[in-house]
Amino acid sequence: MQKGNDQAQAAPQQNNAQPSASGWPRTLQTPQGPLTLQQQPQRIVSTSVTLTGTLLAINAPLVGSGATARRTSVADDRGFFTQCSQVASERGLQPLYVSEPNAEAIAAAAPDLIVIAATGGDSAVKLQEQLAAIAPVLVVDYGDKSWQQLAAELGAATGHETDAKRVSERFAQRVQRVKQAITLPPQPVSALVYYEDGRGVNLWTPASAQGKLLTELGFSLAMPPAEVHGGSSMGRRNDIIQLSGETMAAGITGQSVLLFATDDDTVAKVLSNPFLAALPPVMAKRVWAFGPDTFRLDYYSASNLLERIEQRFKTP
Repeated sequence: MQKGNDQAQAAPQQNNAQPSASGWPRTLQTPQGPLTLQQQPQRIVSTSVTLTGTLLAINAPLVGSGATARRTSVADDRGFFTQCSQVASERGLQPLYVSEPNAEAIAAAAPDLIVIAATGGDSAVKLQEQLAAIAPVLVVDYGDKSWQQLAAELGAATGHETDAKRVSERFAQRVQRVKQAITLPPQPVSALVYYEDGRGVNLWTPASAQGKLLTELGFSLAMPPAEVHGGSSMGRRNDIIQLSGETMAAGITGQSVLLFATDDDTVAKVLSNPFLAALPPVMAKRVWAFGPDTFRLDYYSASNLLERIEQRFKTP
């Protein structure tokens, strides 16, 4: 496999790579331009703990990953998300660093492909040029995709298309079974992450992985009026709308509230928030939480989310 990311800067007509009968070399279209991989990757490093779960789900040969803060409500003692912790252990996945990307640790893993996120708190885009000196760098934007779309993209990049298709089809069958088994709460719904420190909330949009899954299940997402949209402290993103503490009440316009990235303890805090007391879903106590592992959806956390939705809204 050719080292570096030089091909990513070349115009498509300058790329002379021709796919072999086995599909390699393979040219991928990325936000930074075309990227040609000469051979199927055998040692992949993910700098995004969010993307790591999807790479594990499609059986990609992942040897190392960035990690998040250890021993929290969402991560195990190595910094991997709890929903994929067991699989990561079974595959012998090594945590390379915590939070801040470390090029030396990545190089020590001797990858032949480095996968980084384009946005989000686990993005290593700022190190892209430095990492391209180690191995080809694939930049992936997970902010506007369902995990299935992400799996398909990563499947094409790693030669694991069949695995990606298989796991997506299995999940789609599960979605249809849950859809038939539940009765939806009053619609539309405000699906959000609630910050207990008063910073406000992040509303999931229809472009988010959470929004796409809810839509598949028949939910309708309530969007706030444009005048209350907040800032972009988390970067330019399509998957969330940030609402400050001051605009939170005006921006939660749904008839029901679905809380992500938290547990049932937060339901009581939302219901007792005096600034939200006049909202219809708060007055009617139509507020539900779906678990700490739902901030980023991969196959594993999305499966957990489906199970909780079925438990909450199962038709009597």
